[in-house]
Amino acid sequence: MNRRAVLLTGVASLLLAGCVSSAPAVDTSGNALPQVYKIDARTAEEIPFRLLDSVNSLRAAKGVGPVSFNAALNAACLTHSRDMAVQNRPWHFGSDGSSPLVRVQRVNYTGTFLGEVISETFQTELETLSAWMEDVDTRNIILDPRARELGFAWYQEPSGKIWWTMLTGG
Repeated sequence: MNRRAVLLTGVASLLLAGCVSSAPAVDTSGNALPQVYKIDARTAEEIPFRLLDSVNSLRAAKGVGPVSFNAALNAACLTHSRDMAVQNRPWHFGSDGSSPLVRVQRVNYTGTFLGEVISETFQTELETLSAWMEDVDTRNIILDPRARELGFAWYQEPSGKIWWTMLTGG
């Protein structure tokens, strides 16, 4: 009888332990710390298309035509995302002083450069797009009716920090 009680108590403890949820990590002020969005190979293949579909949905909702990926703009975005990580700061100039216009010229983009949006975050591409849409300047770049082409890329550091870059062209 004692043996059954011990077994039942052990099983009950295990079941209850499975029901306990862990609270999110917080900083010293009690604010939730960012959750790391680790990008694996499978997710990396899906990210560009989720973003493109979302951008085109936002554009359609505003009565603006869709954009499609441009390989040259994607290459310029990837270069800049990596460069921002090296510089450890999100800004529109490369470590060599290059502007977004110079970077799209370097990849032989033949269209008209329209704008660049960037971000340094631990958030997903869709959370980042949402943040971009909250700011009037970046929203105007994303919804620019002249845009027909899009470049998009990121670089993720081992810590999980992600450097996102988007370029638009017409």
